[in-house]
Amino acid sequence: MPDIADDAEEWVRSWSASVSEKAAAAQSLSDQVSRVTATASDPEQLVTVTVDGSGCVAGLHLDQRAGRLEMDRLAEVIVRTMRKAQSRLTEQVTSIAEQTVGIDSATGRAVVSSFEVRFPSEPTGTDDER
Repeated sequence: MPDIADDAEEWVRSWSASVSEKAAAAQSLSDQVSRVTATASDPEQLVTVTVDGSGCVAGLHLDQRAGRLEMDRLAEVIVRTMRKAQSRLTEQVTSIAEQTVGIDSATGRAVVSSFEVRFPSEPTGTDDER
């Protein structure tokens, strides 16, 4: 006859180990996402923008040729390039989630979704792709 107390104890140990593994994976996801950066350049290589994991600009490089653009056009290229870099964050976070907590886990879906909402993919066929 099986010992119910032993079975219950084993179940608790297994459950506890599972929770610990999930917590470690979630911590790894958090650590890696906090260090992620993404860089993008416009097609003509006039503007290069690097963003940190929160999407804030961490670096901006303007080629000398960028000085020949009208200010409105330069601002447009900078913003478009920044958005391109931000959309790359989503790609990287998706990959990190797949490797740590799993893309189909509640944690993975929540983290990736938050990046997709804040930093959507750039539409193709923009003016910069002339």
